[in-house]
Amino acid sequence: MIFNKEENTTIITQEKASVIELVKKIDVLYERFKNDNIIVNLSSLKPVTLQDIVEFLQLSNKHRKAKQSFVIVTNQANLDEMPDELVVVPTVKEAHDIIEMEEMERDLGL
Repeated sequence: MIFNKEENTTIITQEKASVIELVKKIDVLYERFKNDNIIVNLSSLKPVTLQDIVEFLQLSNKHRKAKQSFVIVTNQANLDEMPDELVVVPTVKEAHDIIEMEEMERDLGL
């Protein structure tokens, strides 16, 4: 697991371990980046299933409730199958775009 901090966004890249292990590690280390927007980059994992993505639901809900963005990046999953509560995009660039839009919405009080 690789952590890369860019301004107020932490990018967590997973290369080897399972998604379940990743979710547990993020939960344990959550205090380190609870005030940042989070991008979870799963691009190097193959395959990524709907069940893998759903593992992030509780963590995503907690983070979004704290008025921070939580975006998952993978081009392996069928984006049409993703639950509406999770933000899943195919590229890191799109993840940054989503965070930028959500920050503007928060600034406007939406």
